[in-house]
Amino acid sequence: GREFPGIGGGSPGECQDCAGHFAPAFDAAVSALRFEGEARRMILDFKFNRRLWLRDDFTDWLEAALVSRFPVVEIDAIVPMPATVFNRLDRGYSQCAILGGALARRIDRRCLRGAVRRKGSPSRQAGLSAEERRENAKDSFAVIRPELLCGRTLLVLDDVMTTGATLSECARALKAAGAWRVWCLALAQSVMS
Repeated sequence: GREFPGIGGGSPGECQDCAGHFAPAFDAAVSALRFEGEARRMILDFKFNRRLWLRDDFTDWLEAALVSRFPVVEIDAIVPMPATVFNRLDRGYSQCAILGGALARRIDRRCLRGAVRRKGSPSRQAGLSAEERRENAKDSFAVIRPELLCGRTLLVLDDVMTTGATLSECARALKAAGAWRVWCLALAQSVMS
């Protein structure tokens, strides 16, 4: 999902992280925006301050990134990144479920909101190193509806991707439950400082 020079509009390519020490379980990942400046402020407002009217603009950007990088006709369903129980209770909504539902309607696909859930209560990823993020995300997802996933190409939707550790673990659980391919789409790509 990381931007790098030399790759034009077709294939997502492979960044240095994926080519080096981190072999993600997902098949490809892309992001629509960089998590900086005004985009960062808007995403944080959407996520933490109930600025839910931003959904349509975010869906426009997600759809543009999706159609420019993936063959949409091959996607069977969208799986929004599930929120932790604490985050759902604290915020009263899941920003990824909102975006996933909106994008699914746009591309005429099913949104599988309840197909996967978070297990336990992992620490927040913010502030952790890349290695700590991978360790924190390990085995943190449970598939609830495997019959919906078997042999399918799934698009996992997340709001912000930093190292890809959480997306990778979600993809690992989906594939273990029988998904054929797992592509990932994030609203924004963050760079670790």
